[in-house]
Amino acid sequence: MAKIVITGGAGFIGSHIAESLVTDNEVVVIDNLDGYYSPSLKQRNLDSISAKGDYTFINGDITDLKFVRSVISSDVDYVYHEAAQAGVRISVEDPFKPNDVNVVGTLNVLQSSLDAGVNRVINASSSSVYGKVEYLPFDEKHPTQPVSPYGVSKLAAEHYCRVFNEVYDLSTVSLRYFTVYGPRMRPDLAISIFTDRMLKNEPITIFGNGEQTRDFTYIDDIVKANLNLLKKSNADGCAMNIGGGNRITVNELLTYLRKITGSMSEVIYSDQQKGDAEHTLADTGFAREHIGYVPEIDIENGLKKFVEWYTKSLQHLS
Repeated sequence: MAKIVITGGAGFIGSHIAESLVTDNEVVVIDNLDGYYSPSLKQRNLDSISAKGDYTFINGDITDLKFVRSVISSDVDYVYHEAAQAGVRISVEDPFKPNDVNVVGTLNVLQSSLDAGVNRVINASSSSVYGKVEYLPFDEKHPTQPVSPYGVSKLAAEHYCRVFNEVYDLSTVSLRYFTVYGPRMRPDLAISIFTDRMLKNEPITIFGNGEQTRDFTYIDDIVKANLNLLKKSNADGCAMNIGGGNRITVNELLTYLRKITGSMSEVIYSDQQKGDAEHTLADTGFAREHIGYVPEIDIENGLKKFVEWYTKSLQHLS
C-alpha cells in the first residue's frame, strides 16, 4: 500500500484520481476549498471520494511552504500535483494569482517532495502551454508560446519539474491535459455551461464564430494516464500530451449536445475573448510509447455520459 498525496484533491480531476486510489492506497487530499467556484461543489467531490473508501483531508494552501512540508513528509511515496489557479480568462484580468499558485505553489510541492524523498511527482499541466499554433496536431516538440498568463504559469511549472529532475534527480512527469470534461467538471467550463442552458432551454453565448477547435478528453482517460505513472516510466523530467485524439469545432460540440438533449436553445455569437487558444489537438504518441496511454472514450459517448450525470444532478438539486 502506497501513501499518496493529492494536491487540489477536492477539484474535478483531483477528486477522480483520489476516487480511483482510495481502495488500495493511503490517500491524503489537500485543498484550500477556495471560492473560485462553489465550495459546496468541492464538498460534493470529497463526498464522492468518501463513498469509495477512507482517506485523509487536510485544508491548506500550497503557497504556504511550511504547510506543504508538514503534509509531504518522509513516509509519502507519490504526489499528484493537481492544485492550480485555473481559468484562462481570469488570468488575463489578474496575472498575479496564477503565478502565486501555479508557479510558487509548484515550487513548494517540488522542494517538499525532494526533501521528503518522494518516489515521483506527477504534475498536472495544460495544453495552454502551446498557445500559438504552428502545426497540428501538437507534439511535444511544438514551440510553446502561451497566449495567456495561465499558460505561462503552467509552462513555468513544467520547467521547474524538469529542472528538479535534471539537477536534483527528483522523478517528475508533467501531463499536458487537453480540455478535460466529464462528471463533476467545473461549472464555468463550456460543456457545463452549454448543457445547463440547453436543459433549461436558455440562450447560449459563443465567443467568436464557433469554428475554433478543441481536443476534448474524457475524465476516465485522464485518470488512467495518471495511474499508469504509478508504474515504472522512462519519461522522468518530461512533459507529455494527454488528449482525446480528435478535435471538433465549438459549433460541432453544440450539434452533439442538441442531439443528446433535444434542446433548441438560441445561440448568440459574441466577440472572442482575450487569451483563448484558436485550436488544440494532441499528438499522444509519446504518452502511448512511454506510459501506454490510449484514449478510449470518444466525444459523442463522453458527452452522453456527462449529460446523463448532469441531468441526474439537476434532479437531485430540484
